[in-house]
Amino acid sequence: MATRRTFIGGAGAVGAAALVGSTAPASSAASGPSAADPAQAQSQARDAIRAVNADMRRNYAALKSELITHLGPVIIVQNDSRGGKYFLVHNGETISEQPVSEIFELAKSIAHIPLGIFSVLAPYLNKRVPAQHADDIDPHDLEMVAFKGPETDGWVQPLQDFAKTVTTARQQLAAADLPAKLQASSTHILDGALKFVDEATRRRAFDMKSFEDFSGGVYGDIRTNMYHAAKAQIAGVKDIMTRWRAKVGDKAWPGLYVVVLSIWTTSVLNQNSIIVKNYMDQDRVGTHLIDLPTAQVPVDPVLIALDNLARIVQDNVAAEMVFPVDQEIADALKGKQDLLSTEIEDQLGAGASAAVAGGAADPAACPFRHRTAQRAGARLNA
Repeated sequence: MATRRTFIGGAGAVGAAALVGSTAPASSAASGPSAADPAQAQSQARDAIRAVNADMRRNYAALKSELITHLGPVIIVQNDSRGGKYFLVHNGETISEQPVSEIFELAKSIAHIPLGIFSVLAPYLNKRVPAQHADDIDPHDLEMVAFKGPETDGWVQPLQDFAKTVTTARQQLAAADLPAKLQASSTHILDGALKFVDEATRRRAFDMKSFEDFSGGVYGDIRTNMYHAAKAQIAGVKDIMTRWRAKVGDKAWPGLYVVVLSIWTTSVLNQNSIIVKNYMDQDRVGTHLIDLPTAQVPVDPVLIALDNLARIVQDNVAAEMVFPVDQEIADALKGKQDLLSTEIEDQLGAGASAAVAGGAADPAACPFRHRTAQRAGARLNA
């Protein structure tokens, strides 16, 4: 009776013969034109080895490209200033919605005012870290951010330009019809910002302390705005996840993958991920909720998400088949861990010299066999 392992071994041998074809005996190869030039022979041999990896990558990419069209159900979340754009890929169809109400964007817009002022002033900061921040701000970071220094007042006009935008928002705030507490907190932030700008531009001077007096003074109001933004986002995501579950059906829902695309700085404890996971199959959240940091907002979030998900899905299956004798390495292929990471850590640690000295003929020199043997020994000694 053929086991999975014997079947894979036989198929691998047949596949290799079919792909590579018959080869000339070693003695014939040695008598070829390159035999007289060892350097050329070495170069050709190494190119032949590289070709194996190149062909592997072509096959891998072909599988990934075809697999993309079979993925589903998948929800893709593109984080943005409006609370996130959601895409559902299911049964060959892709639909999208912006589920979060405008309150999210409006509340965050006002709360961002101190950061907007900081962005104008930062290059003109004094490069010396104030005593109260001696343990909190890296001096080198501050030096790089304050690349212009306080010797120039080039910040005045940009700050006044930003203040014009803030003034317009303040003048029209009442007509926005915000919830009462959100309107009150937003009013305090807007008024505090305009007061700070007026004083700084009148004196044509500012320092970190004066800015902190302003930003610290409106902190409670910022938290109020954060509360309203979070409340709006939770409600919007709950609504769309409930409706899409009904569309996908309870039978298919447990297999749902969710890919959340975000900028690296918000990729840990991302707000959409925190909410979405509550509506997924709880036994699969750890493997089916994928937080995908990006360097910038992708032009085609669906393609980026599905391309990465296809790699994840095929690696999940490949891991068990390619490494059937070592679960640790199989799990590494399934996750974000580089396959060489454990081996590199081993060699950089206390046991590195022994592993290197083992030589290719020593079975213990193989990282997979070595760790499998270690685990087996540990079980025997337990």
